[in-house]
Amino acid sequence: MTEGRSGIWEHGGWRVLLVVVLFPGIGLGQTAMVSAVPPTPLQVVNAMIAHEDDNSAHKDTYEFLSKERSVRTGGQVWTERVVETAFGRVRFLLAVDGKPLNAEQEGAERGRLAGIVADPEAFLAKERAQKDDEAQARKMLDLLPKAFVFDNVRLNEGVWTMDIHPNPKYSPHGIEERVMGAMSGTVVIDAAQERLMHVEGRLPQDVSIGFGLVTVKAGSHFSSDRADEDGHWRTLHVLTAINGKAVLFKSVGKDTEVTRSEFHYLQPGMTVAQAVALAESYVDGGN
Repeated sequence: MTEGRSGIWEHGGWRVLLVVVLFPGIGLGQTAMVSAVPPTPLQVVNAMIAHEDDNSAHKDTYEFLSKERSVRTGGQVWTERVVETAFGRVRFLLAVDGKPLNAEQEGAERGRLAGIVADPEAFLAKERAQKDDEAQARKMLDLLPKAFVFDNVRLNEGVWTMDIHPNPKYSPHGIEERVMGAMSGTVVIDAAQERLMHVEGRLPQDVSIGFGLVTVKAGSHFSSDRADEDGHWRTLHVLTAINGKAVLFKSVGKDTEVTRSEFHYLQPGMTVAQAVALAESYVDGGN
């Protein structure tokens, strides 16, 4: 894989930058063991992916506020209080398109949650069937080391930023890889914690699939933003806009946007019933 290099690798000053970024507790008057060879973009990306994989293997749970527009919400913006459990996400709907629920709608929502408590197995089965809204970003991360080349790499104030472009030597597998692997975009990584802060991709031209049976349109794009929230990295925003056409003029694609805020870390082991009670307590003003 050919990797573009920015000026950070072309000057002797990279050693000082590596000491400051990788060993922030060490002053410039001190010494540290630093590799004689600066990291390549691929090494930076692989280190970030390793940290993301470790985080996925030890998944923390949170309570947060979510605003979502998707197929699930019928294209409306749903504001929900979400409580995560090992079994799935318990959601209490608060407002639709910015308008709070009336008494009848809130009663129906509480009835739905009571049904979850009464039959947690059905809730678990439904949650397993739903595709997580962060899956698109996760797939892009998995593709980064093999399906893309990097250029315009820069290190600024402890943040790596690099542009990504399709690797002409990579052969994609499946429709999703065909589409995502054809995108160009940007990856932003926290250098000290080696965690993903931002990833985005956009199709510069149409992608034809299945001998023209499906065409994904140029301009289709996605992005994901993450940040450290009180020592825990969380996804704050996900946007996916994939537009296309199939034969017989049928539209294909995905149009989703999710924004999250007001995170509160939860101790592990919360049951579905406890999650429902916690979600209702926020609505009732208990927190």
